[in-house]
Amino acid sequence: MPQQTSTSTAQNLARVLLGSFMVVAGVSHLTVARREFQAQVPDFVPFDKDTVVLQSGVVEIGLGLALLLWKRRRREMGLGLGAFYAAVFPGNIHQYTHHLSAFGLDTDAKRLGRLFFQPVLIGTALWSTGALQGKKRKL
Repeated sequence: MPQQTSTSTAQNLARVLLGSFMVVAGVSHLTVARREFQAQVPDFVPFDKDTVVLQSGVVEIGLGLALLLWKRRRREMGLGLGAFYAAVFPGNIHQYTHHLSAFGLDTDAKRLGRLFFQPVLIGTALWSTGALQGKKRKL
């Protein structure tokens, strides 16, 4: 049985906000923002961009719900979400390097700024779930 890591109120609030954000983002992958998300799929991905967007939307919904509901495995969910954010980072780079406008990111400066936000998301996923605490203890 996994060891529970206690998290603070601030961590719990951040986890709930992040989980909610992921569910909403995932649903938007499947519905209203499909084209916008396609702009972030790098050209080197060997699959249909719409299929990638739909599949990543399902993954985002799953990760978001897991963050919100699966307390016993929240550290693992934090690690998984952090890995997911790292895996989609090339899409953000693609959007920047190819000057693609989506989600209001209509200038290179805005797209560049977004690149610096991805590590914040990774850190928030790890911190809010106690994944960082769990790793420190094992060292």
